[in-house]
Amino acid sequence: MRAVTTAGERVGVDCAVPKLASLLDAGTGGELAAASAAGETVHLEVQADRRPFRRDGWAMIGRDAWASPPRALIVDACSSGFDLLIEPRGGTLHVAARYRPAPATRGANILLASRFRLLAAQTLLHYPALWWASRHGRVPLHVSVTSCADEVTMIAGPGGVGKSTLLSAGLARGEIATADNVCACDPHTAFGLVEPLRVQGAPGGPAAPHGRSEVPLPGRVPSLEPDRLVVLRRGTTGERTVVQPLSPDEAARELVAGTYMAGELRRFWPFAATLALATGIGPAHPDVSGVATALAARLPCVEVRVADGSPAPIGELLRMAGAT
Repeated sequence: MRAVTTAGERVGVDCAVPKLASLLDAGTGGELAAASAAGETVHLEVQADRRPFRRDGWAMIGRDAWASPPRALIVDACSSGFDLLIEPRGGTLHVAARYRPAPATRGANILLASRFRLLAAQTLLHYPALWWASRHGRVPLHVSVTSCADEVTMIAGPGGVGKSTLLSAGLARGEIATADNVCACDPHTAFGLVEPLRVQGAPGGPAAPHGRSEVPLPGRVPSLEPDRLVVLRRGTTGERTVVQPLSPDEAARELVAGTYMAGELRRFWPFAATLALATGIGPAHPDVSGVATALAARLPCVEVRVADGSPAPIGELLRMAGAT
């Protein structure tokens, strides 16, 4: 068995299909490691069986979703081709998966290999861990969290504004991080979702959306407790980097909006709602707004409008602008 700690959950993985095992390894940036089952809170079993899961006596709760509480069955979960049988047992969420794509889905997964690599990791590992984390009060937020010396910065903003670029610059200068794109957060701590770092111009890495490449995120730590919240925006051409205070209400709105805009989480919301309805466990919708509001109320909040093409780490940008 292999295991990884992600979103604050310890996920054990048994995979009987070598090709799918390699996809999961890529989807965690190579961080799946041989380990015992001790302490696992989510257990994923990827089966080689291609037969449908039995659902005799189960109630249909929606298209391709059945319930026999506390068990849930989702056919073609997230349009990935995987059927998932999900069952909470005490403190552990058990997920059994079988790859049974329809011909059209199989063809799309072959033709769009990079998309399928991301989708397989989301469906099998990331989304179940995030849903189980939400049951423990940790909600998905689309943020990067990085630490330098005794400063821990949560960086918020929609996809494409440059969070990964600034994070990469900081890592090159000795910073540590818990996540590049998504964290499971409570009002005090950010628990990183274990994914590769996706950046422009990384040589040799697997292709990622929007012209980026995947590389391992070095020196990752399982969690960080931020002491400031930075909302990142792109400056116009020729504009210098500008830092200005931001109200907690504005910062919370940015956190929430950036999270719901994130492509990485687009399929998570119906996935989570289906599991909550089928199992009768946990919230139908994680309290994203509540946690974002609590974080913004607790932390000093600033807006950073970054000069176009700036490669500096976030801490350096703040110091250059006189904010720290």
